[in-house]
Amino acid sequence: MFQIIPAIDLIDAKCVRLTKGDYDTKKIYNEDPLEVAKEFEDHGITRLHLVDLDGAKQKKVINFKVLEKIASQTKLKIDFGGGVQSDEDIQKVFDFGASQITGGSIAVKNPEKMLSWVTKYGGDRIILGADAKDRKIAISGWEEDSGQDIMAFIETYTAAGIKYIISTDVDKDGLLAGPAFELYEEMKDMFPECKIIASGGVSEMKDIEKLAEQNLYGVIVGKAIYEGRISLSQIENFMIS
Repeated sequence: MFQIIPAIDLIDAKCVRLTKGDYDTKKIYNEDPLEVAKEFEDHGITRLHLVDLDGAKQKKVINFKVLEKIASQTKLKIDFGGGVQSDEDIQKVFDFGASQITGGSIAVKNPEKMLSWVTKYGGDRIILGADAKDRKIAISGWEEDSGQDIMAFIETYTAAGIKYIISTDVDKDGLLAGPAFELYEEMKDMFPECKIIASGGVSEMKDIEKLAEQNLYGVIVGKAIYEGRISLSQIENFMIS
């Protein structure tokens, strides 16, 4: 079943959105992320993409308490990303209730550590964050260009057992201008064994429908929900149809 996964991005423990990863574009949508998460759950949503933007910037997890609150007060399956750089952080993230973690910057800067996590926790619990700008992997809250080709980067980790990939085209993110359909099609063709989750650019239900037709695993939706371009009722109807 195609998964629609809402995103909650955190700065100062508040639900925010950025445009193209630029912290200067921060817009606060709700002071209480738990309230947002419960609303998602009330509409039949089962998964949540929770991103610690403070953590991504400071290179250590900051918003543990928000994770714990959502995990303990909803049944949402949470994948958590942002600032997970150490063995201590990843264990705490799992202890505080995350079902999966997404490793992006760490996968570029410390592949040995990332691969050790895949070995320890399994390829089902560690998601590869493959965010790209001009087909090059972007890291550290998209503030750095790693210079690595996205497909070569993914190939390294699929060979090591990674099964889930979240990929955002940075140039699409927050612009509501449509997802990177061609990039995801190429990714699916190259890595058919992986569960590919699209992210960035979704502006309307037609985008979600088209991604579902590409036989991807799922899509992360953020700004389109918060800006009222896609309603939670539409998502609920899509999931039960």
